[in-house]
Amino acid sequence: MPSTRVQFTNARGFKLSGIIEQSAESPTSNFAIFAHCFTCTKDLKAIVRISRNLSKQNIGVLRFDFTGLGNSAGEFSDTNFETNCDDILSAVKFLNEEHQPPNLLIGHSLGGAAMIATAKKIASARAICTIASPSETFHLAEFLLKQNPRIETEGQGEVTIGGRTYLMKQQLLDSLRRQPMEEHLANLTLPFLVFHSPTDKTLSYQHAINMHQRSQGPTSIVTLDNSDHLLVNRSDDVEYVADLITSWSKRYLAE
Repeated sequence: MPSTRVQFTNARGFKLSGIIEQSAESPTSNFAIFAHCFTCTKDLKAIVRISRNLSKQNIGVLRFDFTGLGNSAGEFSDTNFETNCDDILSAVKFLNEEHQPPNLLIGHSLGGAAMIATAKKIASARAICTIASPSETFHLAEFLLKQNPRIETEGQGEVTIGGRTYLMKQQLLDSLRRQPMEEHLANLTLPFLVFHSPTDKTLSYQHAINMHQRSQGPTSIVTLDNSDHLLVNRSDDVEYVADLITSWSKRYLAE
């Protein structure tokens, strides 16, 4: 199964790093874009395994690093929710020009929120899936502020997430606080598949319920019993998620 490393330029001129997963046995009939979680990368184990499982079902996947993370250029401290959305659109442009327009959108955690906010700008999109994603983003701003009040009092401060330390700036908090996620969900008419665990300690299950109630397209929730935010508690979670995305999306994606 070939994994092809790619690079493309975003709206601010930074080179973003991505990997395309495609089947070696049969032609790709559909393409997906996969956006990772806050401070994660395209190489998060769950993202890699889900992408490769989808490629076996003839769904090509572009997973990429947002600006300033993983192998992508730029400074993470200068990024925010809007730059994530712009990076997604740059990935769409790359696929449109070099492969085929993406018709499936997938996002994990904050990457899922960015996909929801960006979906209406992606003309080729036919369906969207989120995994452990928030129905609003101001909670993340408050979490970061609680970790280090200097972000607001001094304009910036360091926060440790997952054992790594990141510089966060006031502009990130402002960006997270102003996102009209309820409006984005009200404008979302695509078929929508929501994965969430009731035992997710990072993000409550209520977010999945909110998204189901607020989105306007056909929306389904898949409850990931005894799972966690990064899908590491249960070894079979990623195969389960990939299989369900494949079978569900066949109803909506063009052959």
